[in-house]
Amino acid sequence: MTREIAVLGVGMHPWGKWGRNFVEYGVVAAREALADAGVDWRDVQLVCGADTMRNGYPGYVAGATFAQALGWQGAQVSSSYAACASGATALSAARAQILAGLCDVALVVGADTTPKGFLAPNAGERGDDPDWLRFRLLGATNPTYFGLYARRRIEMYGATPADFARVKVKNARHGFSNPYARYRKEVTEEEVAASPLVSDPLRLLEICATSDGAAALIVSSLDYAKSRGIVDPVRISAVSTVTPSYPNTLIDMPSFSTDSAYGVAPPERGFRDSIAHAAYEQAGLGPDDLDLAEVYDLSTALELDWYENIGLCKPGEAERLLNDGDTTIGGRVPVNPSGGLGSFGEAVPAQAIAQVCEVAWHLRGAAGERQVEGARVGLTVNQGLFGHGSCVILRK
Repeated sequence: MTREIAVLGVGMHPWGKWGRNFVEYGVVAAREALADAGVDWRDVQLVCGADTMRNGYPGYVAGATFAQALGWQGAQVSSSYAACASGATALSAARAQILAGLCDVALVVGADTTPKGFLAPNAGERGDDPDWLRFRLLGATNPTYFGLYARRRIEMYGATPADFARVKVKNARHGFSNPYARYRKEVTEEEVAASPLVSDPLRLLEICATSDGAAALIVSSLDYAKSRGIVDPVRISAVSTVTPSYPNTLIDMPSFSTDSAYGVAPPERGFRDSIAHAAYEQAGLGPDDLDLAEVYDLSTALELDWYENIGLCKPGEAERLLNDGDTTIGGRVPVNPSGGLGSFGEAVPAQAIAQVCEVAWHLRGAAGERQVEGARVGLTVNQGLFGHGSCVILRK
């Protein structure tokens, strides 16, 4: 039995700071995906929503929220929370139902309205919430971690601030032609270096913002796609939602300590390496098969880490890959042709879905000025708070 499902439609609401209810954005994205798929809303059998959450506590029940907003029609629903990986978890739920034969066609949707500034905890005393504690006890916003990861890369591999700036220059160039991106302006290395220092060594232009936005997918069984005359759809070949293996020896938000490897040897692969590896195993593919990748660039330095985590190069070689032009459009494996989170900002429940939308457009040959020519296989990867990994592999 095939483990693949078809991507029939994709849709997005532009990222920005619109100040409206997140449901409005999700409805726009969902209707765009339905129109793209040529599927009537009343024919959708399952709605998988990616939840908007704050600090471990439910914000909205997304599946039913979007089903109501689109008009009650009896569809089954599910709601998924995995922080920044929520969209991929929602997609995984839809894929499982389709492959089990419990439904033929599903809507996957996520949307967010974010507060001004960096993400911060809600009011109230929650001493058992590790995410709340790192804000309350240490004052550590997300960029604190981004800066620590960047300094680690400098110490271990000799990365330089110029390397980090070049990631921003590349992604800004990519995002310039993306109509859904929030920031559509090319920048120079000098402009990046002149922007305010936020979390040493990272500057304002090297850290993603928080944004409003939405993304949606219509996915189906291959038989359903064929019944609608779609014989060669974009296919989802793998969805990985792995968690870390003990001992986890690299700090991940919201922690400030790691597991000890004194008495137990580290696993064969660290957490971030394992995310894409699991997807490669599902799909029967490897890094050499990739034509493009959308990675989770919370900061420019973190993008370089992901090059290594998804197997594009060995540890310590990411800077060479970047500086040789391999990861720009026209290079060997373009990374973040959408412009990445640096061009979009974080709309947490939507961003993993948006990554899939971007890869699907490229595999269709419908990405416009940012098209990766001849793209046949693409990968998305990100990491959610509390140990949620996510990787999706698509092929044509």
